Amino acid sequence: MSCSRHILQHHHRHPFSTAVSAAIAANSASAPTLLKSYTVTPPIKPWPHRLNPNILTSLISRQHDPTLSLQIFLYAHHHHPGFSHTPRTYHAIFLKLSRARAFHQIEILLSLLHDSRGVSCADEELFVTVIRGYGLAGKPVPALGTFRRIGSFGIRPSVRSLNALLNALVQNKRYDLVHSVFKDCKSVYGVVPNVVSCNILLKALCERGDVDGAVRVLDQMVSIGVVPNVVSYTTILGGYVWKGDMVGAKRVFREILDKGWVPDATAYTVLMSGFCRLGKLVDAIKVMDEMEENGVEPNEVTYSAMIQAYCEGKKSGEAVNLLDDMLEKGHIPSSTLCCKVVDLLCEEGRVEKASVVWRRLLQKNCCPDNAIASTIIHWLCKKGKVLEARKMFDEFESASVASLLTYNTLIFGLCEKGELCEAARLWDDMVEKGRAPNAFTYNVLIKGFCKVGNVKEGIRILEEMVENGCLPNKSTYTILIDGLSHSGGTKEGINKVVALAVSTGVDGDLWDLFLKNAVDNLDGNAAELDRILQENAHNYISA
Repeated sequence: MSCSRHILQHHHRHPFSTAVSAAIAANSASAPTLLKSYTVTPPIKPWPHRLNPNILTSLISRQHDPTLSLQIFLYAHHHHPGFSHTPRTYHAIFLKLSRARAFHQIEILLSLLHDSRGVSCADEELFVTVIRGYGLAGKPVPALGTFRRIGSFGIRPSVRSLNALLNALVQNKRYDLVHSVFKDCKSVYGVVPNVVSCNILLKALCERGDVDGAVRVLDQMVSIGVVPNVVSYTTILGGYVWKGDMVGAKRVFREILDKGWVPDATAYTVLMSGFCRLGKLVDAIKVMDEMEENGVEPNEVTYSAMIQAYCEGKKSGEAVNLLDDMLEKGHIPSSTLCCKVVDLLCEEGRVEKASVVWRRLLQKNCCPDNAIASTIIHWLCKKGKVLEARKMFDEFESASVASLLTYNTLIFGLCEKGELCEAARLWDDMVEKGRAPNAFTYNVLIKGFCKVGNVKEGIRILEEMVENGCLPNKSTYTILIDGLSHSGGTKEGINKVVALAVSTGVDGDLWDLFLKNAVDNLDGNAAELDRILQENAHNYISA
């Protein structure tokens, strides 16, 4: 079977196959036949009259659809007079396809490039792009295969493609292959490793837990003509930290100092993180103090590690101070980190301080997310400060649209305090903003009305809930059963709830609970129950 026929047979599995097949067909003996079904209409309009590699690269790169990018690439090759691809245009399409995980199409283009003897368009950077793409996609073996094919294109691989491969293998935890490739890199592939190659090998050994092996490699680096650097020692340092061996970690850190190097922020942060993981906060603070004394600025990771450690140590004051320092230095804390600080403050009852932190984050354009606002609103409501919670909600709404979680949190607080009118207004605002209520939202409002004795309104909300396609759950009926039980429920109300329960389906336990608590409150309940069940017998059986 010819290559072009093989590609065409697999079109249903590969979205780019038609276009790629046309490209292959143009270079095969059967090209005239296959090209009859291939359109020559430009894939985009207007198509440039004067086309050069820079313009084509721009056209390929700015398309959102990789299929369209490939069509542009192939059309330029086959139908634009006098145009020839260059390494730059191949880089553009390979990068686009790689990011789209379209490796089948990449392999076809590579074969086309090789078979058409168009190797002048191939350079090492092209293969580096493919290797990195395979690595990010979790495909270490094809990444290795790509590296091995470089020589067949008349290109001698360099340490650049070697390091791209080693990184891809480490990303996918193929530490065995890292060692194998590194061992053969000079004898088999003709590539002399550099310090980056050695550092990647050190990282692989440390991540595998073989710190002793990493130390042996470090000792042997000079013998192969490679001088270790700060990154080499920091990698070993991280290996000891990962094992929880802080004695070994401090020894390596001292070696860095003894060699006359100034440890960078990463080295200090790794050492601090080790102490934090073991709960040795005092030691971690000493390292940070030493870091600042030596004129090394903490980075975002440094701040995050220490703030998290302070939160775990229940030291909210120190966490807030360090967060302020982080913001002043222009670092943007993650939403998760901000939530940890706010949660701790709220747990300690310092909700007002948490609100101050939240507003400071807004002022610094950190745009704290809904989770932070929801947390503070929850704690304000819990303390009975629903008006303050509503005020904060309005502030948050002025910056961004609140999530359903935030709406639910405040509606719950308002209902708990009996502020049903305000809860209803917030409900309307929520729906207007495009936030569809879920079962929790309905349950909260139903419970609020039942709590003040207005079960009739609770049942009306239940009907609206079903009409809107939101299925009641066990909690919904339990709330109504309790409300009906305490209010002595009317026959009409119970009839509606039973009919809805039958139509939406309830389990046996809930049905028994309903009969016991609601129907038993009716005078002559047996006859009424028979009538309700007979009216809904068909739905009950189908349910």
